[in-house]
Amino acid sequence: MKKLFAIPALVLALSPMGLSAQNPIIGTMFTPDPAPYVHGDTVYLFVDHDEDDAQYFKMKDWLLYSTTDMVNWTYLGAPISTATFKWAKQGDNAWASQAIERNGKWYWYICAEDTTKHLHGIGVAVADRPEGPYKDALGKPLVPGNWGFIDPSVFIDDDGQAYLFWGNNGLWYAKLNEDMVSLGSDVIPVEGLNDPDAFGPQVMKMDYQENRRKMKTGYEEGPWVTKRNGVYYLVYAAGGVPEHMAYSTSNSINGPWKYQGRIMDEAQGSFTIHGGSIEFKGRNFMFYHNGQGINGGGFRRSSAVEEFEYTKDGKIPFIPFTKEGVVKPVRNLDPYKRVEAETMAQSYGLKTDRSAGSSHYVTSIHNGDWMRLRAVDFGNKDQQRIKAAVSNVKDKDAVIEFAIDNLGKKPFAIVPVTKDGVLESGIPNKVEGVHDVYILFRGGDGEMFDFDWWVVE
Repeated sequence: MKKLFAIPALVLALSPMGLSAQNPIIGTMFTPDPAPYVHGDTVYLFVDHDEDDAQYFKMKDWLLYSTTDMVNWTYLGAPISTATFKWAKQGDNAWASQAIERNGKWYWYICAEDTTKHLHGIGVAVADRPEGPYKDALGKPLVPGNWGFIDPSVFIDDDGQAYLFWGNNGLWYAKLNEDMVSLGSDVIPVEGLNDPDAFGPQVMKMDYQENRRKMKTGYEEGPWVTKRNGVYYLVYAAGGVPEHMAYSTSNSINGPWKYQGRIMDEAQGSFTIHGGSIEFKGRNFMFYHNGQGINGGGFRRSSAVEEFEYTKDGKIPFIPFTKEGVVKPVRNLDPYKRVEAETMAQSYGLKTDRSAGSSHYVTSIHNGDWMRLRAVDFGNKDQQRIKAAVSNVKDKDAVIEFAIDNLGKKPFAIVPVTKDGVLESGIPNKVEGVHDVYILFRGGDGEMFDFDWWVVE
């Protein structure tokens, strides 16, 4: 008989025993500067990556996640890194990005340190699929390095014209040609940047070009451009440091812009905030980052999301931060189709691989680690077994426990981890209806195995 090791007391203290927090939405990596993109029935989330040991901005690669329900997120790897761009400083300064699809190609706009200018510039990588493989489209920056040339935001207007916005302590934009990898205009500074009517009240903040503090309007960095009912929305980090989220609107992509107010307060545990909004399945969601992940902080930030509704006159309301995040899933998850182990709503102690490509897994699994999946629909089907695929097994006394609705409940299935490969166990008590599923890992000391996927049959 296998020995079931006790769960560490710290894990029990942190574990959800009822309604669990959803924010931050990803617990396996630090994921700042979320850039969501809706493509059909899927939301792709392009993010940066703060290193676990970061004491300053320490960022080497960019990560990708996806969801079809807005509560369970699937890790799709690290498709690009500074190594993708030979013109960029290697192993660091992989800052904010945004991606978009056009004519069957995916274009991922990034900012990284231009080694010829020794300042950040804007680059672009291209792929046939959102998860890659990507290649540097130009072999050089699309926009060469300059002061404040960070945080690219790409937008395609109703007439098909694409635009690229970017900037910290300044805001610039340019047309993109239809090839999406060349500029169709000069670089244009956004007018009115120091006008309080355009970008909010003036505050004393640092001007890095002049290397001194001065009175400037609220716009700081992180532009995010969308359009709704003929109105252009420009959401941005505002107010200097610490930053909050604000927005301005215009009837033209070229301005003039009109300040509309604060929409999010300063991020919890982080002196920066960065994100943007999407409409998905008739619902509106605002993404941002905070420092609320385990061991998080101002240089170890995590993506979060809140649902909101526009006012009747088309304004973005003030959006408070919540622990719950998205309360109602867009759809339920089907456990009778293979569920990738790297799909989860919440986790503790787990990591995912850092590779490119389409094959990914959960790793760094220790006794007491767990994950939660929301809104899993078992229906009223017959259930014979549960299967789980594992590899790199180091602890043959380890087990995977599956429970519903509460981490402390008796498991409905237990899979012994005896060897690499596809393992299975019976389901003695049938599960019906829609439930949260908690997957708890038990074993001895040290790392136990890697987890690839699971399915109910």
